[in-house]
Amino acid sequence: MKIVHWPFTIILAIGSVLGTARDSRFVAQSSLTQVVTALVILDNDTITAEVAATSEERSKGLMDREEVPDGTGMLFTFEREAMRTFWMQDTLVDLDIAFLDASMTIIDIQEMESGSSQIYESSGPAKFALEVPKGWFAEHHIMIGSRAKIVFL
Repeated sequence: MKIVHWPFTIILAIGSVLGTARDSRFVAQSSLTQVVTALVILDNDTITAEVAATSEERSKGLMDREEVPDGTGMLFTFEREAMRTFWMQDTLVDLDIAFLDASMTIIDIQEMESGSSQIYESSGPAKFALEVPKGWFAEHHIMIGSRAKIVFL
């Protein structure tokens, strides 16, 4: 009987050691912070956007940034379409926001004032929101009905 259990015990011990090593590597890798970016292509213009996909990233947004360089922004992604609300408390720069539906069509564009406690709500259900420097959409003739292509890098 003891001979039958030896191979099983050895396999179990090796599996436990390997499983522990694998788990510790996973924890070490998952604790690294990596900024995910995407290219948001609107007509002939492209925004290089940081992606805010988790609730923590979406809550932080562009707060505490002293500038948002031209051609950059933040893309907020959500699991499903729904009415979306944003605010600008602790945001230091004025921004524009475009709300996009699941087909990546802009359904609403709003100008947002830095430090404001006003709530900015989408005019309809949105799956994405794109924040860029204030005036960018008007300057580039991007309007409601424009369609975006999003390439995640």
